[in-house]
Amino acid sequence: MRSALFVPGDDEKKLAKGLASGADALIVDLEDSVAASAKARARTITTEFLRQATAKPGRPRLVVRVNPLASGLVEADLDAIAPAAPECVMLPKSLDGASVQQLGVKLAVREAQCGLVEGATKIIALATESAVALFAMGTYRRCSRRLAGLAWGGEDLSADLGAEANRHPDGSWTSPYLLARNLTLIAAVAADVAPIDTVYTNFRDLEGLRTEALAARRDGFTGKMAIHPSQIAVINEVFTPTAAALAKAQAIIAAFAAKPDAGVVAIDGEMFDRPHLIRAQRLAARAKTRAG
Repeated sequence: MRSALFVPGDDEKKLAKGLASGADALIVDLEDSVAASAKARARTITTEFLRQATAKPGRPRLVVRVNPLASGLVEADLDAIAPAAPECVMLPKSLDGASVQQLGVKLAVREAQCGLVEGATKIIALATESAVALFAMGTYRRCSRRLAGLAWGGEDLSADLGAEANRHPDGSWTSPYLLARNLTLIAAVAADVAPIDTVYTNFRDLEGLRTEALAARRDGFTGKMAIHPSQIAVINEVFTPTAAALAKAQAIIAAFAAKPDAGVVAIDGEMFDRPHLIRAQRLAARAKTRAG
């Protein structure tokens, strides 16, 4: 999943546009982008959208961001959307691996009630939206087979910290949010799930988006969330392996396959060791997943 576009769950026009945006995933939002007075209506619209979108060929992956576990709203969210069988639920304001387990139990009950395969609904956790959550990033490892990804965000965290800003004037993150970003990347890799970079809120600044996406890819993130359809093409381009990168990865894999006992191989005068092989295998796997 290279790109994941947030779309308000109570806006039918934006949902339709999102479906045609080219995003790899749509995150239908029942949380922050929906006013309290519109929650019930959003659940109805979202459920009907999921039912109709599921049958469309070439559609994006369908994810629903529910309300937080502590909100008192998540039970109603799950009751509404479970019969429409979303592929994934995004858990906002997750505190730790136990939060994922708690949501997993709720999903298991509804899967049984709806005649769905147990475990079919995956979970992406938004893992850095409070100060306390940062101290539990290591708990996501092996917490649940449902966990498919960890994402991070700087807006709720900045509110929790009481920060005046979370970015420098040039658009780069200040140090507390770089910490949150880096912990998410490391925790996701440790848990063997997708590390997903946060949104770039200035949707008119596509060059700034590209710069941030390139930095995320460089460091190991495999995808990025978006708030506007105009951002999708840039994100998809950045997180799609280039033909040259894929060819190099395949050459490294082939060289080690030809010498399975070797610790180091040489290709065109350059030496590659086992860490290079692991990176090459991961890149090739992402390319294969996208092609499939």
